[in-house]
Amino acid sequence: MTSTENSADTVLSGMRPTGVLHLGHYHGALKNWAQLQNEHRCLFFVADWHALTTHYETPEVIRQHTLDTVIDWLAAGVDPKRATLFVQSRVLEHAELFLLLGMGTPLAWLERVPTYKDQIANLKDKDLLTYGFLGYPLLQAADILIYRARWVPVGADQVPHIEMSREIARRFNALYGRDAQIEAAAHLAAAKLPEGQRAQLQQLRRAADQDGELDKRDEARALIASTALSRAEKDALRAQLDGGRRTILREPEALLTPESRLPGLDGRKMSKSYGNSIAIREERAVVEHKVRRMPTDPARVRRSDPGDPQRCPVWQFHLAYSDDDTRAWVQRGCTSAGIGCIECKQPVIDSILREQQPMLERAQPYVDQPALVRDILDDGCERARAAARETMAEVRDAMGLRLD
Repeated sequence: MTSTENSADTVLSGMRPTGVLHLGHYHGALKNWAQLQNEHRCLFFVADWHALTTHYETPEVIRQHTLDTVIDWLAAGVDPKRATLFVQSRVLEHAELFLLLGMGTPLAWLERVPTYKDQIANLKDKDLLTYGFLGYPLLQAADILIYRARWVPVGADQVPHIEMSREIARRFNALYGRDAQIEAAAHLAAAKLPEGQRAQLQQLRRAADQDGELDKRDEARALIASTALSRAEKDALRAQLDGGRRTILREPEALLTPESRLPGLDGRKMSKSYGNSIAIREERAVVEHKVRRMPTDPARVRRSDPGDPQRCPVWQFHLAYSDDDTRAWVQRGCTSAGIGCIECKQPVIDSILREQQPMLERAQPYVDQPALVRDILDDGCERARAAARETMAEVRDAMGLRLD
């Protein structure tokens, strides 16, 4: 994979190794991955270093969780012949870029990430006041930028992380991608400004570049526009403000994924920690047992009581799995007490089992021979490494770190 190929139409996404995955992962991400691999150049990686940012005290589970996670990717239809599958920690260039980006990333940028304070507040049982947790958005940026990915499939709640990656790339390019001619022209233009305007412009640039006050960049553009300089001189100052013309790290774009319509068995978000999930490779009897035990409309105390599908978690599964005729049957039967809850659940059970069958079949060879998974990852890691090395050669050169 060459540098040109990297920047053409690459999609990159990662997932922490949490062990066996559930149907929420499938409907929320993996189904989309399987489609994207047919349309774009895709790299999908196991984010094992990211797992350590919140679970650094239990590293012994990562190896098996990685294997289970990748088997579920393959079960979901992710094809190693169409996409590159690899493990983050086996491409050491991620860590090098993380380190180098950290040299110039303002601390304020990391502290303002929405999920930073939220997770510290919500995960009170864990000590998250660590450098690794504070820096995980920067590591995430390195994961993306090192492959010059154009697209990163994310949910709406993750868009701020992509914007952070864009700002980090922009700042890196501003610091190390400067064009000597632009710098010279900007220096001459700035020298023509009154001392007060020149000092104000420098102050705004410093606030934007060093303190992370991104609105100051807009103020600086407005200040440049208000000066008495010529158009060419203003253009030189604006070009300097935006980092010159050389792009070393590409700014990625968020590719919003369709929101999963599949909740957990109790109506909350599907999560293993909530005990409300169905695994991608769940046994048939377990699927039947879990769905039959799902809570229903609390108003239906007796079989003869009419219900309201909108208040029933099972209805959300019908929205994800059932066709229009089945949904109409559920609406009529539930509101008139014409069908019972067990009858209502059976089409859901049948649909889940039907969806899982090809996934079970795709997974079985890898369950029987885990070495096949390791071979896939070995190949994917080598391809990812080759692409990462090309980017890092340019990064080192731009930062003056190459001696050859």
